[in-house]
Amino acid sequence: MPKLFSDPIWQKPKTVFALQPQTPAGPIDAVIVGGGIMGLSTALHAARQGLAVQVLEAGAIGEGASGLNGGQVIPGLKYDPEWLVEHFGKERGEALVNFAASTADAVFDLIGDEKLAVPFTRNGWIQAAHTETTLTAAANRDRQWRARGADVELLSQAEIAAMTGAQGYLGGWLDRRAGVVDPLAYTVEVARVTAAAGVGIAERQKVVKLAKDAGLWRISTESGAEVRARAVVLATNAYTDGVLPGLARTIVPLHSFQIATAPLPADVGAGILPGGQAVSDSRRILVYYRRSADGRLVLGGRGRMALPSSAADWAHLERALIRLYPALAGVAIEKRWFGRVAMTPDHLPHVHEPEKGLLAVVGCQGRGVGLMSALGKRMASYLASGDARQLPFPLSPIRPIPFHAFRQVGVAATIAWYRMLDALER
Repeated sequence: MPKLFSDPIWQKPKTVFALQPQTPAGPIDAVIVGGGIMGLSTALHAARQGLAVQVLEAGAIGEGASGLNGGQVIPGLKYDPEWLVEHFGKERGEALVNFAASTADAVFDLIGDEKLAVPFTRNGWIQAAHTETTLTAAANRDRQWRARGADVELLSQAEIAAMTGAQGYLGGWLDRRAGVVDPLAYTVEVARVTAAAGVGIAERQKVVKLAKDAGLWRISTESGAEVRARAVVLATNAYTDGVLPGLARTIVPLHSFQIATAPLPADVGAGILPGGQAVSDSRRILVYYRRSADGRLVLGGRGRMALPSSAADWAHLERALIRLYPALAGVAIEKRWFGRVAMTPDHLPHVHEPEKGLLAVVGCQGRGVGLMSALGKRMASYLASGDARQLPFPLSPIRPIPFHAFRQVGVAATIAWYRMLDALER
């Protein structure tokens, strides 16, 4: 039987980032807590703007959700352009729409400009509709993005069947701005170029205390190390703990589980995602899938709230795989893994600055590869300039979710209810 947790598709090189002693010359400009995509992007672009930066990562680079996600690079947010304009006002709303439209570009431009060794395909993302209601929503989304010049297309039932090879869809929506990457390769390669830009990156340095002294932040780690900086950015997202009081209670951490088949035989795989697009379906508890660079089908979805205890915890994904592709019933599942994602109550990323020079970002909402790559660049500009107009999202106060301890119980019950409703709609 395959191991319960096996390495993701792309194997991480044995690169070690160690903490170097702080020089007596004085404090650095910024410490980034968290070495995922958000933290690394912020650090890289801050260094390119002349700032002295240190990244402190509690585990290893790529060990969190940045290296373990679905690899889908999707522009946009959970909300469509018209909602964003209505909610944020015309000026900020349109600026946010433009930012959201550019998030996939941030990834693929970085891969090209920095010559990152990252397997990728940029042939688009398909949002697959399994009901008439979700197909109507896709048509509305298509109308709004087309009005803004986006390269998108509404797909018929025949077109989506040909592009995915999957069963059960009535139609869908294709966004050609999107693509797929190997997320672990991307995270590790961004770390490489960030270090080459002069950023200190230290693995196995869990931050346990933040204190302000004479206008400077003192950042203490579990190992006893201390770094002084003018600013701190908490980029820990779903792995946020109690270092900043209240922050962890503003999000609901969920587990995203994934499986990967053995490389598909040519006769079986020829009709499965022949164009290399990524797919997310429209179910309440959606599944998402892509082809890997070595020819596997990688499929993911929401997992149990607790840590997995056996291979049976991935069985719901194996059933989804066979439902979509009955011909894969005899193909082995060779890899299983999971990562933690963070959801906010309003399904938007939140940017906080509870004290001057102390920043925090939470809430990828399942679009972290592109969103955090692009947002990190804006955060770097804010660090360098102090101009909040550089940020696409308004700075907001930290508002812990009421009865947070019971929220995950409620989410687990909701997931179970939604799974039943999804099953009935089949």
